[in-house]
Order: sequence, then C-alpha cells, then structure tokens
Amino acid sequence: MKLLLKLVLTAVAVLILAYVLPGVSVSGFIAALIVAVVLAVLRLIVKPILVVLTLPVTIITLGLFLLVINAVIILIADEFIGGFSVSNFWWALIFSLLLSFLQSIFYSFVEEKK
Repeated sequence: MKLLLKLVLTAVAVLILAYVLPGVSVSGFIAALIVAVVLAVLRLIVKPILVVLTLPVTIITLGLFLLVINAVIILIADEFIGGFSVSNFWWALIFSLLLSFLQSIFYSFVEEKK
C-alpha cells in the first residue's frame, strides 16, 4: 500500500514540476503515473549499472556525477514515454533535482513516526 501511495505522490510531483518548468511537459495524470513507474524501474535496474560503470568519475567528482546519472535516467524515461517530454539535458538535471526534493518532502508525510 505504501508503494502505491509513493507512486501516486511521485506522479503528483511530476505534474507539479511539469507545470512549473517550461522545459518539461506531461500530458496528464496517467502519463505522470506512468513516468513514476518507469522512473522507479529505471532507478532499480539501470542506475546501479551506470553507477558501477562510472565509478572512477563519481569518485573523482566526489559523487556529483550521480546528478548526471539521474539526468540521464530522466532522459531515458523521456524516450520510453510518449506523454512525457524533457527538452534537453539541463532541464532533465533541474527536473531530477527538484523531483528528488519534492519526493523527500512528500515521503516524509508517508513515513511512520516512531
């Protein structure tokens, strides 16, 4: 149940960012939900492979290259999803940063207090 709620919250974050950022567009809530699912799958499968392949660069840049990897994952999702569009790498980088920020805010409401 918590996974579905997180996917819906990510879709809401994608909709908000598509409204705010001029270089990003999404056709509707269903497309945003598909973006959330595809991003989750890409982060699960592709991101570890990219991290291992670019480990020397990531170490030299003290982890900042992970931002580039996140932007590349956004661009890969752009290729897979018809109703989602990111105009270039820089918008993908900004989208990735703001999406992570919004997800951390939204997920803090979902997490159980101990």
